[in-house]
Amino acid sequence: NGMTPLHLAVWHSLTAGDCATVSSLIDCNADCSAEDNDGMTPLGYLSQAPGNEELRNLLLERLRQQRRQKASEACGDAKAKMDALEKELSVMVGLTSLKFQLRKWAKGVLLDERRRALGLQVGTRRPPHMAFLGNPGTGKTMVARAVGKLLHLVGILPTDKVTEVQRTDLVGEFVGHTGPKTRRKLAEAEGGILFVDEAYRLVPAQKSDDKDYGLEALEEIMSVMDRGKIVVIFAGYHEPMKRVIHSNEGFCRRVTKFFEFDDLSCEELATLVHIKMCNQVEESPLYGFKLHPLCSVEAVAELIESKTSEKQRKEMNGGLIEPMLVNARENLDLRCDFDCVDADGLVTITLEDLEAG
Repeated sequence: NGMTPLHLAVWHSLTAGDCATVSSLIDCNADCSAEDNDGMTPLGYLSQAPGNEELRNLLLERLRQQRRQKASEACGDAKAKMDALEKELSVMVGLTSLKFQLRKWAKGVLLDERRRALGLQVGTRRPPHMAFLGNPGTGKTMVARAVGKLLHLVGILPTDKVTEVQRTDLVGEFVGHTGPKTRRKLAEAEGGILFVDEAYRLVPAQKSDDKDYGLEALEEIMSVMDRGKIVVIFAGYHEPMKRVIHSNEGFCRRVTKFFEFDDLSCEELATLVHIKMCNQVEESPLYGFKLHPLCSVEAVAELIESKTSEKQRKEMNGGLIEPMLVNARENLDLRCDFDCVDADGLVTITLEDLEAG
């Protein structure tokens, strides 16, 4: 019946009046909180035999010790996870309110782990659904991927996968196509995040006599959001997203967190340059390259402000950075000679290169 040796030893003690076997198993660190197939712990069987105080006290004291040990381990694990969370958050530029919310969620989930380790029964948290509002290049997609990693890291989600979709991935061309198409994407995203980019495209700007299948897709998504098996993030520009928010009366009941992605300042764009250069993967054309010491955040910010227009920055935001750095590398190539033996100079991007980029 799924009984552990400690369960059986308790049964033996109840009939033989001898705690020696139970005591020996406890000395070998037997788990006092283990449950058999009926959900009973060894201590649970004592309710059928009142009066055996020695056995009860033996089990209770060991159970308290094991819970303290588990709580201590959970505390160390929680601190490690929070440190990992802070490391991930450090590469996000701006987004103060989102970072605060992520820290709050993470701390709550990790405290629940500690509560359960101490034997307390607490309710399960529901995954949080969100809306990201902002212009292109403000980092909505990048942050959604980071959020997937963070929610998995602290135990809110079982996986860190982020399934990115747009209208064309959800909406069919004919009657009866949209429902199955959307449900396939929802099944694919289960256990992680469904990131609906340009979500406003699901809701037509003007009412039409013909049924728009985007609304059908939105309703399909809404129907699974209360089940707790998926986190949905809707993303798009501020004004058009109002159509989505007002198109379904259950939207604001399900989507409870709205985050504004402001346009990036010149200093934030310069910070992003440094973050990108310090976190290149091998597949990147910038892998192995570095910035010259004179390329400080302040110097790069001044350069961006002087060489780009406010309109350009607002329309592209972080989208400016990648082509700027790739062009800067090409300018470095232009400056270098084939007979150059200065290894450091061959991989160092200067302010001159960034200006050209």
